[in-house]
Amino acid sequence: MTTLPSPAAAPPARRDWRATAAASTTVVLWASAFVSIRSAGDAYSPGALALGRLLAGSLALGTLLLVRREGLPSRAAWPGIVWSGLLWFGLYMVVLNWGEQQVDAGTAAMVVNIGPLLIALLGARLLGEGLPRRLVLGMAVSFAGAAVVGLSMSGHGGSSVLGVLLCLLAAVAYAGGVVGQKPALRHGSALQITTFGCLAGTVACLPFSGALVSDAADAPLSATLNMVYLGLFPTALAFTTWAYALARTTAGRMGATTYAVPALVVLMSWLLLDEVPAPLTVGGGLLCLAGVAVSRKRPRTGPTPGDPAPAVEGLRHNAEDPAADRS
Repeated sequence: MTTLPSPAAAPPARRDWRATAAASTTVVLWASAFVSIRSAGDAYSPGALALGRLLAGSLALGTLLLVRREGLPSRAAWPGIVWSGLLWFGLYMVVLNWGEQQVDAGTAAMVVNIGPLLIALLGARLLGEGLPRRLVLGMAVSFAGAAVVGLSMSGHGGSSVLGVLLCLLAAVAYAGGVVGQKPALRHGSALQITTFGCLAGTVACLPFSGALVSDAADAPLSATLNMVYLGLFPTALAFTTWAYALARTTAGRMGATTYAVPALVVLMSWLLLDEVPAPLTVGGGLLCLAGVAVSRKRPRTGPTPGDPAPAVEGLRHNAEDPAADRS
């Protein structure tokens, strides 16, 4: 009697180290943006700084798109491109620049870090991603760490109701932009979606052209170079690596990754600006990193209740996301 072989078990999902590296690049560059904004923001108004940054980013991305001959994404990608471009590249950058002129860094950090929570909730509601328990736990730990960082850094500047509302609006725009961008990545490469999203944000910020010309005439060279840096690296490069990683995971998990930004900002301020952090600030930064580690951790032996099975998740992702094999 012949015994039929048992069905082979589905191979365990392999971690995509390229996506991990892309997400890490994004987090580091976005953290460095806070240092550059602090310098350029003294010479450029919020709208002018946003437009200058987007112009530099659009030029770099457009040149790379032409060199790679990627062309236009499919028609199905454009609603998400326009939505993310207006909210994230346009509105978010302007109101965040403005908000940080009204409140101290600690208050801004606490309010803007509502963004990843909103991403997880919107992703669950609009994209059907679910809320795995590890993600919820990790975000809770990271948010507590961000609050500790914010409290430890507060008191170094005045806060206003307007500033808090602007930072809250920035968090909402950030979350809405990410959730809008995720479906677009099924119909175009990371470079395509980022390039045309940046162009959409640039067009939205064109009313600040006069302010940009006026500010650039009086701004010191260091401030202008910081603005260009913001366009080339935290915008052109970091938003592209973000889109690459986002195409390979959930919006909620990617949003949780950005909780590492406050910890890196503290470290960069220490190294580059000689701002020695208080012990409470260091503790909050470590909490942020611990929460990110928890939210990104995957089960080794089997699915955790509330999580899709790794193999099934990978198969479903590959079927729904043709852009994942294109970038």
